This record gives sequence, C-alpha cells and structure tokens, in this order.
Amino acid sequence: MPDRRFFAQAQPLTVAVAAADWGEVVRGGEALLTGVAPLDAAGPGDLAFLSDRRLAPRLEVTGAGAVVVAPEMADRAPAGAAVIVSRFPQALWARTAGRLFQPLPALEAARLEEVCEDDSVRIAPGVFLGQGARIGRGSVVGPGAVIGPGVQIGRDARIGAHASLFCALIGDRVTLLSGARIGEAGFGAAPSPAGPMDVPQLGRVVLQDHVTVGANTCIDRGAYDDTVIGEGTKIDNMVQIGHNCRIGRFCLMAAHTGISGSVTVGDGVMFGGRAGVGDHITIGAGARIAAGAGVLADVPAGETWSGYPAKPLRQSLREAVWLAKQAQGKTRSGTEGHG
Repeated sequence: MPDRRFFAQAQPLTVAVAAADWGEVVRGGEALLTGVAPLDAAGPGDLAFLSDRRLAPRLEVTGAGAVVVAPEMADRAPAGAAVIVSRFPQALWARTAGRLFQPLPALEAARLEEVCEDDSVRIAPGVFLGQGARIGRGSVVGPGAVIGPGVQIGRDARIGAHASLFCALIGDRVTLLSGARIGEAGFGAAPSPAGPMDVPQLGRVVLQDHVTVGANTCIDRGAYDDTVIGEGTKIDNMVQIGHNCRIGRFCLMAAHTGISGSVTVGDGVMFGGRAGVGDHITIGAGARIAAGAGVLADVPAGETWSGYPAKPLRQSLREAVWLAKQAQGKTRSGTEGHG
C-alpha cells in the first residue's frame, strides 16, 4: 500500500469500472478494488497485472483480489480472483492506480513550529515546507528549497539551495547539494490505445545516514517498492538513479553516472564518471565500474569492468589492443598498396 504520508487514496472502484474501455471482465466484475500492487505483493483488495509470460508462475499463486491479463493468459489466473482481459494490461493497471492514488500536492505550507524539531533547525528565506513534513534537530535548509508533504528529514542534515524532496525519508547527517531532486516520479510508460501513458510511481526514496548527494542529481522514487541509498554512500553531481534501485553502503558514484531502474548494487561499489547501468542488473559488493563503461550484464563481487558493453577489465583491454592492432595493420596495408 502506498505511504499515506505522501499519497491520497480515493474511494474504491469496482472491477467493472476499472475495466471500462480497455478491457473485458471475465469474472468478478462487482468486486471492489482499494489498491494496486505487483503480483507477488498483492492482497485481496488489490489489482495486479501480468504483461510478461515469463512471470506466469507468479500469476498462478498471486493473492490479488483481481488481475488484468492478456486474453491467452486468463485461464492461468487463480480461481478466487476477479479477472480482466485486455490487450493493454499494464496500461489498464496504471490507469486504475492513478484513479486510486495521487501524490499529495505541495500547495499548502506548514508552519515552522509544526515541522522543525526545535529552534536549532535553520530555515533560509523562500523555503516551502509541506504539510506533515518533519525536520530533525540541527538541520539546515537552504534558500528556495522545497520540502514536500510528509517528507521526514533526520538530524544535522544539510539541504542545499533549491533542492526539492518529495515522497522521501532522509536519515541523519545527510547532505543534499543545490538543485538535487529527490523523489520525483521515475520513468515508466505503458502502451495504451491512446499512445504511451505514464505509469504512476507509488513508492518512496529512502536515504540512510551520512549519504551525500551532489548538485542537480536526481534520485527517482520507487514505482511501487522503495528506492534505497545505503548508509555512507557518496554521489557526485548530475547523477541519475532510477526507480526501485537498491544502492548499498559506502558506494561512490562519480559525475554523470546513470543507473537504470531496479538495479541492485552491493556495498562498497565504485563508479567512474559517465558509467551507465542497464535495468534489472545486479552489481556485487566491492566491484569497480570504469569511467564510461556501459554495464549490460550482472557484475560479480570484487571485479573491475570497463568498456562498452562492459566486460572484465583484462578482457576489455585485450580486445581494445587487438582492435587497435587490426586497425593499424589495415592502415599500413592500404598505404603500401597505394605505393
């Protein structure tokens, strides 16, 4: 269930209403939906969806009260669930999610005494403090920052000028430099009859103690689960971390690193500048990703990878040397021929 500190919940919908226009109810049209969830986390009042046949075993055992599936998968839904068939299962799920949950708007400011733990909290001019936000003792918030509704900030934190925080839980002694964007919606789109549609992002961002986030870095909130940055991790300027990522403790990320959604990074991993990581990849503890590397496969713990696509360092260097020799040989051959 989305965190009610950050999301408003609407009245339940019937399965028939959720299915309107884009789907057909096979059974259970009068069942009420109070939430949405992934197949493996859904409960009796939730709508879940299946768009990837490889996840069909999860459909068969889901606890969801209703599921939306492609027509050919309808007979694999559990007997107790209401069933919607649609050519656009993710889009129908996303539209239902948007009907049931909306992020709380940052429209009404809270009073300082409602937000600040005590008088040691310092708030610069032009700061917006949302309803239900809380800032711990000794923290400093720079000019023009936006602390969204429900955001929780620990003690001795430093929030830079014009940083913005939404749907976020921030630990003690966290530093966010100017322009950092924490908890904006992650990038998710689903095909629909009207073209690509945004998938609501209903998770949070969790920054553990002693994390540093550089200027203009963006950390997206989870699509449903949380995006988590582990204790003591240091992130440079202009880094992008996508939704649902799990970054371990004491990691280092140089500028312009890009981490796609649902990536898992172990403790103590280092990223050189402009490194990029594809979605749903796991990088083991203590690994090193060289500057400019493009990681498209899981990286074992302790290894150093480089190149594009990234490979173990020695292999990447051997291939680069071989390629350079081939190019040099062809150049010489062409020159001799002209002679």
